[in-house]
Amino acid sequence: MRKEIDVFNYANEIMNAVKTGVLLTTKTEEKVNTMTISWGTLGIEWGRPIFTVFVREGRFTRSQLDKKPEFTINVPYGDFDRKILGVSGAKSGRDTDKIKELNLTLETPDKISVPAIKELPLTLECKVLYSHKQDGERMPASINEKFYPQDVDSTFHGSNKDYHIAYFAEIVSAYIIE
Repeated sequence: MRKEIDVFNYANEIMNAVKTGVLLTTKTEEKVNTMTISWGTLGIEWGRPIFTVFVREGRFTRSQLDKKPEFTINVPYGDFDRKILGVSGAKSGRDTDKIKELNLTLETPDKISVPAIKELPLTLECKVLYSHKQDGERMPASINEKFYPQDVDSTFHGSNKDYHIAYFAEIVSAYIIE
């Protein structure tokens, strides 16, 4: 059962969870994948509720989003197994089926093709409206030095070489799975 919510009534819970990790879930014809993110914004743009995610260029999730520009944000709400965020943030969907490994329960979405994850029940269904690669030349040196040092190849976990692509997505449905 689902309880429809006004996303802005839960803004505090969502943004506090982003600080410590939420799941960004994607789906193509080949695979459902999820990854832990701790960078994201909630707001209004173009007169619509928007969630913006930032995904490094070399991530498997980027290829998923480029094939199918939809995603869910799965937010911990209540008790949950922290291992979900740990594994989803440490392993790549290129060579791991994280959904299967973590025994996650996929829930049928309302308005997009990407499922929700029952174990992290506060769900935002999002359709990408626009994406944009960050321009490192326009960033302060302190940010480049801290977040984008060029010492780890972009295909490895923990890589920091690639800049992020910002995906601005309309929140088309928001609910809590009960």
